[in-house]
Amino acid sequence: MADIWLATDGKGKSYAVRRLLPDLQSDSTARKRFLQGCEVLEKCQGHEGVIGYLEHGKIDGQQYLAMEYVEGANLKELYARHDPVLLENVAQILIDVAAALEHIHECGFMHLDVKPENVLVSRNAAVRVVDFDLAQPITEKAKKISKNPGTPAYMAPEQLSGQPIDQRVDVFAFGVAAYELLTNQKPFPGESSAEILRAQTERAEFQTPRQLNPDVPVALERAILKCIEREPDKRYLYLSVLVRDLKAALYV
Repeated sequence: MADIWLATDGKGKSYAVRRLLPDLQSDSTARKRFLQGCEVLEKCQGHEGVIGYLEHGKIDGQQYLAMEYVEGANLKELYARHDPVLLENVAQILIDVAAALEHIHECGFMHLDVKPENVLVSRNAAVRVVDFDLAQPITEKAKKISKNPGTPAYMAPEQLSGQPIDQRVDVFAFGVAAYELLTNQKPFPGESSAEILRAQTERAEFQTPRQLNPDVPVALERAILKCIEREPDKRYLYLSVLVRDLKAALYV
């Protein structure tokens, strides 16, 4: 729903400028979502794992967001080309992504679109979580979202089936992404939301991370499997506990 521009200020410092696509400028839903993402990002500053916010507003009637510029690639790109930055730093990257999500939750929001494409990694393996357009406030009780946008492959069962959700859907999405990075395949494959939900529910052909990659530490596998439990109550409630378990599993 947006394109990204590289911009420089008068001192030559580089920034990333995200601009709502011209054909969506008249789409009230898109405008609202874009603005909401800007406001949530601004409120989630203060952590090195969250992309830096500069400002947002309008230029010639077009909505934009000015952010920190990261010279690197997203996790999906690194994964696809087996980039050494990912291969050599995957343990720290997983911990840093979980820590960034912990901070976002502590700021009162669930991201709702956690996936490798939304994690930038710099050349020195520094992590930045991006794209807050779908983020929602965390409420005391799980709530049902009328529209359910996102990426089905990383959605939790309750999200795919239109049930009330809470911040544990981010935990599930993190677990799916971690599984994928470590095994080169998704835990619940499918071409549609229905097929993915069926795979999550039946788990007939589900394989654990260590069955696909014996180099995965037992404790790390245990943490990932807890993230992708079908029942929300069996997952991590607090990301701080997940971060603790990841550090213990990876000796970091």
